[in-house]
Amino acid sequence: METKKSYIAWSIRILVSLLFIVSAVAKMYPSPYFAISTFEVKQLYTLGFSEHVAPYFSRTLIGIELAMGFLLLQNHWLKRFIVPMTILLLAVFVGHLTYVTFLSGGDSGNCGCFGELIPMTPIEAIIKNIVAIGLLGYLYYILPKETSNHNFWILTTVLFATILGIYMVAPIQPVATALPVSETEEPTEGFDNSMPTIDSTTMTLQNPLENEKLTNEVKKDTAKKVEVQNLNEPKKVKSGNAALFTSIDKGKKLLCYFVPGCDHCRDAAKELTEMRKKDASLPPLSIIFMNEEADLIPAFFKEAGATYPYKIIEIIPFWNTLGSGKDTPGVKYLWNGNEIKYYWGITDDKFVGEDLKKYLNQSYEELKKTHPKL
Repeated sequence: METKKSYIAWSIRILVSLLFIVSAVAKMYPSPYFAISTFEVKQLYTLGFSEHVAPYFSRTLIGIELAMGFLLLQNHWLKRFIVPMTILLLAVFVGHLTYVTFLSGGDSGNCGCFGELIPMTPIEAIIKNIVAIGLLGYLYYILPKETSNHNFWILTTVLFATILGIYMVAPIQPVATALPVSETEEPTEGFDNSMPTIDSTTMTLQNPLENEKLTNEVKKDTAKKVEVQNLNEPKKVKSGNAALFTSIDKGKKLLCYFVPGCDHCRDAAKELTEMRKKDASLPPLSIIFMNEEADLIPAFFKEAGATYPYKIIEIIPFWNTLGSGKDTPGVKYLWNGNEIKYYWGITDDKFVGEDLKKYLNQSYEELKKTHPKL
């Protein structure tokens, strides 16, 4: 009987241990700094963590998860401390996920338990953690009473070693700004002939009064033409991207948010290139790249079939610029800085070329019906 309990106990310990170890490692996939920064922006920022506190909390949390995974496989203070603390940690996770479920419904999104490696909704994660708590509760029940002295230093050594290891593989970097770390020159735009000009050859110097009258008439005519023109397009606003692309708020523009190694981003870029080949009037396209695998940018453009003006910004500023709760690829249609349509991610709001054409073909009057703020 005791042998059977021992087998069951070890099976539970190994299973829950793997759960914690895989969870910690998954939060560092595909590369530690990128994955942890993404976890901070998508999970911790939404909980109110500041950009100064989040880097320390995320690395410490992952270190604790990894330590718990290892400590479940040793016998020091197992029943009296390790198992109860593991149950408590899982209970905290359940409480957090329940709160997230209450806010969002819990049937969509990634809770971040296994990073981007194994997407899991909050409800799925709650079920997983409750099952783990049940297993650990049974483990506590069948474990024999601890009578021998145990070395507490083993616990602290493993804990500090794992936390320190996370800080070493993903060092905290200074808080970055949204300024580009690399860039290509924007193409020089041609002279804008849409604005009326005053032809100096119509002016005469023989009669100053006539010259003044003619000048005033031309100015009035110019003002009327400008007013008519402004009625046919949205008022100019600041999109917040002028620091990256100086002309982004002038006329119709497409602004894309891509990760160089992202297959979905490459597919979106290829579709946009095909659209441009079929329709030369497609608005100019600019790209903001995340500074992750930036060496893949030449291959990105080769697969896309064209090269576009781009800037590269750091990981956390990229996510902040993309927008809270949003994911790549991002494709934004701007008109005079006004956001007309924003596509992001690979689910309900994903980029669809045919849908973008519909918006591009709509006049200002048509767009005002669906965009009252224009």
